[in-house]
Amino acid sequence: MTNATAAGPRVGVFGGAFDPPHIAHVALARAAVEQLQLDELRIFPTGQAWHKPQTLSAPEHRLAMARIAFADVPRAVIDERELRRPGPTYTIDTLRELMAERPQAQLFLVMGEDQSSSLTKWRDCESILKLAVLCVAARPALAADAGQPLQSLPAHARSRQLNLPSMPDSATQVRARVASGGDIAHLVPPGVARYIDRHHLYQPA
Repeated sequence: MTNATAAGPRVGVFGGAFDPPHIAHVALARAAVEQLQLDELRIFPTGQAWHKPQTLSAPEHRLAMARIAFADVPRAVIDERELRRPGPTYTIDTLRELMAERPQAQLFLVMGEDQSSSLTKWRDCESILKLAVLCVAARPALAADAGQPLQSLPAHARSRQLNLPSMPDSATQVRARVASGGDIAHLVPPGVARYIDRHHLYQPA
């Protein structure tokens, strides 16, 4: 049973480098589906990220790890379009494509707090605000000021706060631990850890 109504299906949009996808990514995906009552959560491994200073791992590896990591998240669908799109990846392009395909859909843009703080620098931010409800993760450490994750958003933005447990959440930390021979079992889903080991990802040059 879905939550689609006369207003249209509720579709979540969750993008990221997923280099690699870690347990906080999965927790955020689950929280979005449950707390926003989504009919579908589309997950987009990014193509050429305009805002990432480092070179990303090969698209086929990030896509494979995303499929493993989110396999058990209800109503999650891995969408490859940003990997196939030439040139830099911009969220506004993805939102416009989704609306062209499903004009009746209600779009919910899911993001971490770090992404929300830089949203005004994203290409065509005003159009993003018109097309999607912004859904920002919040952590227990912010419980004393529960509205804090949304304070960095433009005042006219439609927004929702997603509540998450406290957990490690840095892909940079995962890559560093692999490079130094450390254990990542507590940082990534088991299948992702096996994939990283099998394909020798994040090893020092």
